[in-house]
Amino acid sequence: MILAANGARGEVIAVFAGAERRLCLTLGALAELETAFDVSGWAALSARLRALSPNDVLAVLAALLRGGGEGETAAALPTLAIDFRSAAEAVARAFAAAGQA
Repeated sequence: MILAANGARGEVIAVFAGAERRLCLTLGALAELETAFDVSGWAALSARLRALSPNDVLAVLAALLRGGGEGETAAALPTLAIDFRSAAEAVARAFAAAGQA
């Protein structure tokens, strides 16, 4: 099945584990990231997102996958062979798409 991104929602499509996956920066994803990074508010989260470790990128990717309705993939992320560069690019595209939605 070929996925289509809903640009009005700020969705993007990325390929992980051999399949297309939908990512979306939602309010729920932002709240999840605030909790994961132990920060409060957009300014603190924005500052924290400027210096991400590879594990942090995977945490952001998981939140964006859940925002896109890909909860099973997000849960399986630790066991999947994920290319860090692809993950970082997908995260960047999802944030950019959210800014245009």
